[in-house]
Amino acid sequence: MALDQITILGIIVVTIGLFIWGRWRHDMVALASLLACVFTGLIEPEDAFAGFGHPAVVTVACVLILSRGLQSTGAMDALAQKVVPKRGGITMAIAALTALGAAMSGFMNNVGAMALLMPVATDLAVRHQLPPGKVLMPLSFGTILGGMTTLIGTPPNLIVSGFRANTGAGGYGMFDFTPVGVVVALVGIVFVALIGWRLVPARTQAGASTFDTGTYLTEALVGDKSAAIGKSLAELVKMIGDDDAQVIGLVHNNARVSTAMPGLRVRAGDLLLIEAEPGSLSSVLSSLGLSLSADPQSDVAAKATVSTAPELSNGAGTHTHTGEISDTPEGEQETEHGKEGKKETKKDSDDKRAKEQDDLVMRELVVLPDSYLIGRSAEHLRLAGRYETNLLALSRQGRRSVKRLRSTPLMSGDTLLMMGSEENLARFANEQRCVPLAQRDISMPNKEKAYVALVAMALAVAGAAFGLMPAAISFATCVLAFMALKVVPLRNAYEAVDGSVVVLLGALIAVAQVMDTTGAADVVAKTMLENLAQENPLYALVLILVVTMTLSDFMNNAATAAVMCAIALSVAEQLHVNPDSFLMAVAIGASCAFLTPVGHQNNTLILSPGGFKFGDYWPMGLPLEILVLLVAVPTLLWVWPL
Repeated sequence: MALDQITILGIIVVTIGLFIWGRWRHDMVALASLLACVFTGLIEPEDAFAGFGHPAVVTVACVLILSRGLQSTGAMDALAQKVVPKRGGITMAIAALTALGAAMSGFMNNVGAMALLMPVATDLAVRHQLPPGKVLMPLSFGTILGGMTTLIGTPPNLIVSGFRANTGAGGYGMFDFTPVGVVVALVGIVFVALIGWRLVPARTQAGASTFDTGTYLTEALVGDKSAAIGKSLAELVKMIGDDDAQVIGLVHNNARVSTAMPGLRVRAGDLLLIEAEPGSLSSVLSSLGLSLSADPQSDVAAKATVSTAPELSNGAGTHTHTGEISDTPEGEQETEHGKEGKKETKKDSDDKRAKEQDDLVMRELVVLPDSYLIGRSAEHLRLAGRYETNLLALSRQGRRSVKRLRSTPLMSGDTLLMMGSEENLARFANEQRCVPLAQRDISMPNKEKAYVALVAMALAVAGAAFGLMPAAISFATCVLAFMALKVVPLRNAYEAVDGSVVVLLGALIAVAQVMDTTGAADVVAKTMLENLAQENPLYALVLILVVTMTLSDFMNNAATAAVMCAIALSVAEQLHVNPDSFLMAVAIGASCAFLTPVGHQNNTLILSPGGFKFGDYWPMGLPLEILVLLVAVPTLLWVWPL
C-alpha cells in the first residue's frame, strides 16, 4: 500500500476507536479526524470545509428546524392520542405506538419523534401496569426503523444519496428508500409488538406511578426541629432502612463526610446525602423531618425558606420564596393610615405567596442528547434566579453520583426531579432541551399554526418527492416559510439545529472522500472480497450489511455511513455489479443500532427512564438485527437486483 493509503486507514481506525471509546463527543472526534487529514496533506487546506456545504448537511439542518416546528405547535399530539388505543390489549397498543413512531420518524427527526411520544408511552405503561422500559424500548426501536423509509428519515440516508450523486448517477429520490425500508420496518414492528417487548428486562415494578429511574440521589436539609438532630449516621441508616433508602454521606460546612464515620452526629443545618427510590423519598423526608435542599448558589435560593415533607405522590412540592420586602413607600409608616397600608400590603404579599405555594409542582425531566445542560452543574445554572425552579434530585442510569448534587455535571439521559410552577418548568424544559416523563406539560398546542406546519411540510416533501427541486432546496424553502409564518419563533430557529451533528457530517464527508481519492477504499474492498466474500456478490452484500450494522451499534450512524459508503462503492465496482444494492445495504445497516445504548440517541434517551443497564438492549436487539438481516437481503436483491 502507498503511504497516503496507510495514513488515511490509520486515521479511520483511530477515529472509529475514539467513537467507540466515547470519552470525546462525536463532533470533536470528527473534527479531529478532518484536521488530521489536513495536517498530513491528504486534504488541501482550502478544501477542508467543503463538506459543510454538502446538500446532506443542509438538509439535515433544515429537517431539525422543521421537526422543532412540528413539536412546538402540537401538530402530532392529536394524531398520537387518536392512533394509540385507550382500550384493548398491550400487544395492539405497543404495535400502534411503535408504528406511529416509525411513521413520524420518516418525516421528522428521530429524537423529536421519540420526545413527542415518550409521555404517551408512559401513560401506556401505567395503564397496563408494565415497567416503562417494556414500552420505551419498542418505541425507541420503532423510531429508528422508521428513519430508513425515506430520504430525510435519518442522516445516513442523505449521506448515502450524496455518495451516489458523486458517482455521476444522481442522488436518490425521496421515496427510493421506501420499498426496502417499509418492508424491514413492518417486519420489525410486528416482531417488537408480538415478541420483542416480552424480551426487554423488567427493571421496574409493575404499576409504578412514575418512571423507575433507578434511585435518586438528593440532598436533604436538617432543620431545627428535625428528628435527625443528634443521631449518628449509623442510627439514621437503621431508621430509614425499611424505606428502601440509605444515607450515603453528610455535608457539614460545605465539606462532604463519608458514612465511613458512622459515629458522627448530625447537627441542624447539615445536608444529608440520601439515595432512595422515587416512591420512598417522601416517606424518608417526613419520618426524619427533613426538607429538600434548594440551590445554594442562587441569590433567590439564598433567601429561600423551604417547607418540609413534600408529597411526591400528588404533585405538591416544597415551596421556595424570597425574604420579606416591604412595598410601603418611605415616610408612610409614621401615619396611622400608613400602618394600615403596610398591614394590607403584608397580607396581600402573604396571600400571593400562599397562591404561589399551591401552584408549585414536581416534575421528572430527562436531559435530551442535544440539551444545553450537558456538562453543566446546577450551581452554574442558577436555576432559582433564572427560572424560579430548583433541582431536587438526580438519577443517572441507576448509578450513585460521587459529587455534591449541585456540583455534578449533567449528562444526556439524566433524570432530574425539578420543583417549580407549571409555567416555569415548561419554560426551563423548552429552553434547556428536556422532556417530561409523566405528563405532556411542555407542549402548547396551536391549531392554526399546526395546520400551517403540516401543509408546509407536505409541500416540501412533495417538492422533493416529485423532483420539482432538490431536497435541500425544498426543505430550506419550508424552513423559510416556518420562520416567516412564525411556526418556529425566530429566536428558536437556529437553536433547533444540533451543531454537533452539522460538524460531524461536514467533517466526515470530507474524510470519507479521502478514502476514495487515495484508493484506500479499494484496498479494503479487495481484502474483504478475497478473504471473506470469496468474490461472491451475495456474500459481499451480506458482509457489507453485517459490518455496517455492527459499527452502528458502537459509533454514530452517520459516521458509520460515511465510512462504509466508499467501501461499498469500491466492492460493487470490483465485482461489476449494481452499486445501488450495496449503498442501500449501508443505509439499512446504519439504521439498525439495537444492541447498545450508545449506537443511537434514542437508545441513550431511554437509558435512565427505563432503568436500563448497558447490556439490557441485546435481548430484544440481537433477534431484531438477525431478523432485519434475513428480511433485508432478499428484499434488496428484489428491489435493487445485482
